[in-house]
Amino acid sequence: QVQLVESGGGLVQAGGSLRLSCASSGSIFSINVMGWYRQAPGKQRELVASISSGGNTNYADFVKGRFSISRDNAKNTVSLQMNSLKPEDTGVYYCNIVARFSSYWGQGTQVTVSS
Repeated sequence: QVQLVESGGGLVQAGGSLRLSCASSGSIFSINVMGWYRQAPGKQRELVASISSGGNTNYADFVKGRFSISRDNAKNTVSLQMNSLKPEDTGVYYCNIVARFSSYWGQGTQVTVSS
């Protein structure tokens, strides 16, 4: 069974940077969209950024200009570079891969931004 493993979360001061990475434990056939979501305490999970198989990116308004998503199609990995972090960026960040027949989620990685 394919699993997604996220890494790169942690504690950082406001204004700092973190880079999240996500890799699959096995092969995934016909990957379409890869993305990152986050869930803050007491809030619903929300889209942060996504990238299509052709490289088209989509960002939530609250991260535009600060975050950058990228993918490596050969390795089936997706990364999220987060700059100028704010305390409101705190939450659990989840990797998501949408393939032709299935959608996969990682277990999440905690990002905490202190003021």
